[in-house]
Amino acid sequence: MSQVLLTSVCRPLGERYGDAPSVGYELLFGQVTRKQGLFSPRANHVQFSLEYIAENLQAPTTVLHYPSRRELIRELRKHPEYVGISFVLSTFHKMKQAAALVRRYSPGSKIILGGYGTVLSDEELAPWSDLICREEGSGFMQRLLGERAAPRRHPVVISRLRLFSREVSRTGMIFGGLGCPNGCDFCCTSHFFKRKHIRLLDTGRDIYRVIQRYQEIEPGMSMVILDEDFLLNRKRALELRDCVVAGGRALSIFAFASIKAISQYTVTEILEMGVDGLWIGYEGTRSGYAKQTGRPVAELFRELRQHGISVLASMIVGLPYQTPAIIDEELTGLLDLHPNLSQFLIYGPTPGTPFYEQVMREDRLHRDLVDDRETYYRNCTGFRAMVTHPTMSGAEIETAQEHCFSEDLRRLGPSMFRSIETWLLGYETLKDSENPALRQKAERFANEIRRAYPVFLAGKVLAQGRQRIAALEAKVHAALGAPTMSERLSSVAALGLAAWTGVTLKLELFQHPPLTRRTFRVPNESLPSRVWRRLRGDDEDGHRVEVELRPGSTVWVTVAGTLSVAGAERLAAGLAASLQRRKERLVLDLDRIVQAEGEALDRLAERLREYAERVRMVMPACLDALDAAV
Repeated sequence: MSQVLLTSVCRPLGERYGDAPSVGYELLFGQVTRKQGLFSPRANHVQFSLEYIAENLQAPTTVLHYPSRRELIRELRKHPEYVGISFVLSTFHKMKQAAALVRRYSPGSKIILGGYGTVLSDEELAPWSDLICREEGSGFMQRLLGERAAPRRHPVVISRLRLFSREVSRTGMIFGGLGCPNGCDFCCTSHFFKRKHIRLLDTGRDIYRVIQRYQEIEPGMSMVILDEDFLLNRKRALELRDCVVAGGRALSIFAFASIKAISQYTVTEILEMGVDGLWIGYEGTRSGYAKQTGRPVAELFRELRQHGISVLASMIVGLPYQTPAIIDEELTGLLDLHPNLSQFLIYGPTPGTPFYEQVMREDRLHRDLVDDRETYYRNCTGFRAMVTHPTMSGAEIETAQEHCFSEDLRRLGPSMFRSIETWLLGYETLKDSENPALRQKAERFANEIRRAYPVFLAGKVLAQGRQRIAALEAKVHAALGAPTMSERLSSVAALGLAAWTGVTLKLELFQHPPLTRRTFRVPNESLPSRVWRRLRGDDEDGHRVEVELRPGSTVWVTVAGTLSVAGAERLAAGLAASLQRRKERLVLDLDRIVQAEGEALDRLAERLREYAERVRMVMPACLDALDAAV
């Protein structure tokens, strides 16, 4: 059976290492909230495509996210048959370095290039590859390996959100589809897939099943649906809504959607399907993209905000009709709508898009980029003006972009406080609704606000717009109550963590993620496997233990059969020993227990109490019947 290694480019990444602005491990901190410093939420994003491909193969597969050169070399010395490298245009130079390591340390391996960087020609990529994947990757790899095509399996990929250097939430990533039919002239995503939408999850019920898997790991976990214009398919979205309503639990889902797509729904329908965050292309008021047809943008944004739905709005700088005055006018119009987050990228040409073809046909690419293609690729990030503009110089466009990011922060303050304000508006709008699903959503907003109480002190001491933050805090306390003593102590701790975060940013400490390495179908290969899987098997008193290692550093332990007091003691001792040695979270699933001796479950819970922050117990559905039987 073939051995496969799938890897991202190597760390370190960033401007100080020769990369262009925004090239790194984070979308928020590197791009959207780049001016917000220590108040920026932080989340490292792995290469989702590699996880998806690995999940859907039969061959033993290892996945590396952001290895160092040494870590990649160590893996290459195992001489995998195939090495897949994922890259984008701006990391083309990093891809070449990784490919050179493969040629040196595992010369018999075949190199497969994948990702949006493969918009480059075969001729440009040939020196660094044996094969090129320009399609949905799992099907490509199955054919390459001679594996039988099978229904796609959805991987479990969990993103951790940090604030003030501390993890505050985990988000389940849902891969709904690839490509987009809208066909905006600048959009690599749309034209890479020939303006087609490739569904990875066909129905709303399919999406809901994935949500349920994440909710099993952590009830209440937030979700992101990765699909370029998720709400465009009304039938699929409304089927998801029906499943969510029937499930009876308020969800928190962030999705990507155009004004055209959103205009098909009432705000109630959007909330009922669990969506309370949307990425919307504001682009430019005169840009004329078809996806912007529908409800007036001001009316739509205000209604979403009033109902607690957060908006990340993306605006383009450097469109042909724009002047500095028009950019200011459009920026003011956008900021008047109070988006929770804002992205400002320069209108740029990417190979394979209509805009690129037009620019090359009209000879408008800046001469230094024509002469040095690698400099052009390295700067395909949305942070450099590359094209001759009718009225503005490249420097003026880049200055305008910088001004947009600065004004966004100056006028509206850090995004975390904007989010709290939006949740408060949603809570007040929905808390007395006759619709039970909307009342549940209001309760969820209230819980999110309450969890955020400790950030106010740091905001009043360290952030821009301190008076505005203090006024928001007063509104929140009036609506939901004054902070408890515990919340006051947490506020002091949060202030200290915020100050520490500022120091790490200033000194550039701890800004690179460690290697994330995952193996698929490589039995008992990792330390977590050896530690946790020793718990598996049958106990002498009648219960059986199954162990599954899941993404997001989660271990799922299922106990089935009859649980005696002595068996519970032995199980608890094994679990405690593993928890002491390892840092994974534990889900202890007891739902398949059919009989339990008196005190067995209590003994188990008591022994694991000291690890309560890392342990979730799924109790038997027939708990009352069990109690009656013992």
